Amino acid sequence: MINIYERYLGWSYFKNLFIIFIGLVFFYVGVDYLINLKDLPESANLQFLYLSLNTLWAVNYALPLAIVFAMIVSKFNMIRSNELISLYASGISKKKILRPIFIISLISTFIYIGLNFTPFAYAHEYRSNLLKNSQLSLISEGLFLKYKKSYVYIQRLDPIKQEARDIKIFNIDGTQIKEIIEAKSAIFKKDAWDLRDGKIIHKPEVATLFDKGLKIEPFSSKRALEGFKPKIIENAHQGGIALTVKDAVEALRFFSKDNINTDGIKSNLYYLTIFPLFAPFMLVILYYYLPASARFFNLALLSFIFIFATLCVWGILFILFRLSQTSVVLPEIGMVAPIIILALFGLWLHTRSDKFFR
Repeated sequence: MINIYERYLGWSYFKNLFIIFIGLVFFYVGVDYLINLKDLPESANLQFLYLSLNTLWAVNYALPLAIVFAMIVSKFNMIRSNELISLYASGISKKKILRPIFIISLISTFIYIGLNFTPFAYAHEYRSNLLKNSQLSLISEGLFLKYKKSYVYIQRLDPIKQEARDIKIFNIDGTQIKEIIEAKSAIFKKDAWDLRDGKIIHKPEVATLFDKGLKIEPFSSKRALEGFKPKIIENAHQGGIALTVKDAVEALRFFSKDNINTDGIKSNLYYLTIFPLFAPFMLVILYYYLPASARFFNLALLSFIFIFATLCVWGILFILFRLSQTSVVLPEIGMVAPIIILALFGLWLHTRSDKFFR
């Protein structure tokens, strides 16, 4: 059962979280709009679409910071009004006061991580395409990729429509071409490409004059390249594109079989699933260094120090993410290890709070 003080603390924190989150999102979108105003498409519809996508992308930056900043604002307001020390005097421990705030921050983080399983993760890619090419998708041309024991050439790929034109699949046996599959068009559906209006060219193995020669087998529809999703193709061709969590896991499985460097994909996966946990853990760490009263502390200076510390940690983690993407640092060291360190330090403070923070 939720206590009255937990309702009050939870509502106070949630209200500040919402206000700060909205403020950070609009600040980011407004500054970005002013910076890129001259490069935006002339169409009003495309400009509105750009602003919408940019708002979604701003969530990536605004939510983690808002989670921590909301705790700082909520607690400093309680310190100024002596509410915090009154709760302590009533016998409510630091752990109990932290609980509703931490639960709300954790739920908010998990909702954000859940959004990264959806096309929400493509917002930045679509936004960039609108800015550079005045269209959502970036049409890729002249792709030549390896698929298992085959090589695939795609003349034109539309990742949003999941369509391709002029496909050639070279099936290899050792160092020899076994057959060539050509198709004028293809559509990705049911986890495979449906090749249409094509032909299969069987390469002959001629040992004597009586062996069969070249064989051409036409077809109207053929299923091929199972699991070779358009996003996986784009990632292999361009590198560093936006991926959902599901796409990243599938791309990781797909490329691991061919011993291809997957550090960039791992970094994106950790950024979507593990990096957001920085906010709840940072919240716990800062919370246990809050003073109980404003009598002996300069709250303005202390709030500045807390906000500056949050931005520094967030900036360092973001730099480590970029370094992990380029394989300068192993993704496990650059992305996973710092979050684990924050979690362990926060847990240590939490378990020792009764002894050191009274």
